[in-house]
Amino acid sequence: MGDRYNIHSQLEHLQSKYIGTGHADTNKWEWLTNQHRDSYASYMGHTDMLNYFAVAENESKARVKFNLMERMLQPCGPPPERPED
Repeated sequence: MGDRYNIHSQLEHLQSKYIGTGHADTNKWEWLTNQHRDSYASYMGHTDMLNYFAVAENESKARVKFNLMERMLQPCGPPPERPED
């Protein structure tokens, strides 16, 4: 019983520390939004990917970085309406 409680507390700690791990109440929109934001952050962090996107889009690296940051605001559109309880 002690091991089970310990694993559960570790999982809760990970979920509070890292947003992308999700939890029981995470819906599809939240999950996809986290995935898109993580991808955009990775693209901005890897210089080679940023250079590739800049060449492919015929834009400057600064413009590509700005566009990626702008897309991070609502990568999957506005949140869906929640039914009232």
